[in-house]
Amino acid sequence: MRNLTQEQIDAFWFDGFLVIEEAVSKGELAELKAEFNNWVEESRSHNDDYGETLDGRARFDLQPGHSADRPALRRVQSPEEVSHVFENTMRNAKTVDFCAELIGPGIRFHHGKVNSKLPGAATQIKWHQDFPFQPMTNDDMITCLLFIDEVTLENGPLEVIPGSHKGPIHSHWHGGVFTGAVDDAIIDAKREKIVKCTGKAGSVCLMHVNLLHGSAPNLSDFPRTLYIATYYAEDAIELSPNHLPSRLTHELVRGEPSGRVRCTNYEMEIPAVPKGTSFFGQQEGSDDVKLGTTM
Repeated sequence: MRNLTQEQIDAFWFDGFLVIEEAVSKGELAELKAEFNNWVEESRSHNDDYGETLDGRARFDLQPGHSADRPALRRVQSPEEVSHVFENTMRNAKTVDFCAELIGPGIRFHHGKVNSKLPGAATQIKWHQDFPFQPMTNDDMITCLLFIDEVTLENGPLEVIPGSHKGPIHSHWHGGVFTGAVDDAIIDAKREKIVKCTGKAGSVCLMHVNLLHGSAPNLSDFPRTLYIATYYAEDAIELSPNHLPSRLTHELVRGEPSGRVRCTNYEMEIPAVPKGTSFFGQQEGSDDVKLGTTM
């Protein structure tokens, strides 16, 4: 039984993204919210990034200015490793079936994270594409952004440029530094095409990894928390170190192993693996680099 209509499939490949409601049940959504709220409460007792992932970096990323009174937990790396709730969602949410219908039938898990903008948080995501962070032999990859909270125009929604996944893979290097962002001029030329992706809690935005996207700070009194999981076609192989390695990386979540590798024709610069907790540090460092001067 298909989960997506042909109209939805066509819209995804034409625009590079698709928002679908009720990707998880109300019960599953409540469990995800409760788990993240527990982590926010735990973060009140920490002044610096804490926890440890498979590669030794911190798991819990705190926004500068975080305090016990105003917690600002902005990212949890590989939550599937430390939460059965997120592990179950990664494997069993409708999101996975959507991806199988778009790029399957065989798909593997690449990485997961929680990105959150708590009320008043200054976190913004500069414009970028996901594929330059995670080159594979082919780009049949989908980033799934599950809305744990309702996403509104005011709380820092995902912003995308429809159709940009069909264009070039842009450089994310500037002045010899991997900034994790594209040149501002690229976005300025397309600003009138920007679409803001909003929706009810429990919705998911499926996004092709070559789609240009970013987001603004949360200016509302309400949180905006996303569970972001990336899946890729079973016949792709990584070409650079995974930026968020976990014990679940490359797990086959739908279909069967093909024993084959598929390669598509493209060219890009090799990304730099983050040395800090997350790519937020790379993007924040780009403020000191004059964008537009490529490597």
